[in-house]
Amino acid sequence: MSLDPSRLNPVYADMGVTVFETMSGLARDLGAINLGQGFPDAPGPRALLESAAQAVLDGPNQYPPSRGLLALRSAVARHYGRHQGLDLTEAGVLVTSGATEAIAAALLTVVRPGDGVVVIEPAYDAYGPLIRRSGGIVQPVRLAPPDWRITEATLEAAITPATRTLILNNPHNPTGRVFDADEVAAVAAVCIRHDLIAVSDEVWEHILFDGRTFASLLAQSGMADRTIKIGSAGKMFGLTGWKVGFACGVPALIDVVARAHQFLTFTTPPNLQTAVAEGLDWPDDWFGDMRADLQRSRDRLADGLARHGFVVTPSEGTYFLCIDLPASGLPADDEAVCHRLVREFGVASIPVSVFQSGPTIGVLRLCFAKADAVLDEAVDRLGRAAKAMRS
Repeated sequence: MSLDPSRLNPVYADMGVTVFETMSGLARDLGAINLGQGFPDAPGPRALLESAAQAVLDGPNQYPPSRGLLALRSAVARHYGRHQGLDLTEAGVLVTSGATEAIAAALLTVVRPGDGVVVIEPAYDAYGPLIRRSGGIVQPVRLAPPDWRITEATLEAAITPATRTLILNNPHNPTGRVFDADEVAAVAAVCIRHDLIAVSDEVWEHILFDGRTFASLLAQSGMADRTIKIGSAGKMFGLTGWKVGFACGVPALIDVVARAHQFLTFTTPPNLQTAVAEGLDWPDDWFGDMRADLQRSRDRLADGLARHGFVVTPSEGTYFLCIDLPASGLPADDEAVCHRLVREFGVASIPVSVFQSGPTIGVLRLCFAKADAVLDEAVDRLGRAAKAMRS
């Protein structure tokens, strides 16, 4: 019997292979340096690894509560109270199997068939399929390089009578922007004016550079009852494979998100939850040192690229630095450049155009959370590529 594709959900059946899978596969097959996928080379904090290992041995290793261990939910509330001034209790915290699962549960909670969802593009590639699977309609707001700035006017232009939800990603993947106080206030004003619920993807909240501070959308005046804040222990501690996320907000919202979560992953490994609870109470100096180390890697890559005539857009947070191809004297077709870089010069990157609808924008994303020697070799290869493509 042959499978009839019309019997499958078109959101997934019509979806091609993601660029991350393509580029990582090419990097493996070709022996290229992988600056495409956003994960660190470092193994992560030894103390946290040992805590998780010990928790496996000591147990328990059966199902923990679906909403998460009380110790972790309390630690999340304390952590955000200390770092962001948020007034959370454990009743307003849900532990999920990664931030993407938290986003999925949040969207399944707040999006009804036919609802419009404002998405700021370039956007994390999970948003669109999850919105469509929930029955919603993506309403894009497109940011432009090199500033990638949000304005109230551009947000207002995307609103229709069907709009019910807005997704904010701050700090922003893939651009590396940290939206400032005026931009966050603009988002809050639009949400309040149009009675929108916000899903605020804040997984990069600790990875900020050059002395920047972070303000959660949840903390904005008038947003406490209408914001689901998403966090990620994997991003905080450089342990992306752990997949421990959080959804936070008022209990009335989080209670319903928890019902969606129980039919997605139901729960998250208890040993990882135990270790993350410990890490969230670490002193502020640890998080400062982590930021300083990543900023040094960012600067190493940016300085190396500048020596070869590359022009980069501001990297104010996250693991990512973006190259403006036309400003660098290179072809504007970022997908074609990406494929040429990995096949001919041995460096995998990500074309930012895949994170948005509409025309090519001529920007490449590179991950700098790598060892110095890896970054230096990548810079040499990219320099040779630039010389070849310019000639």
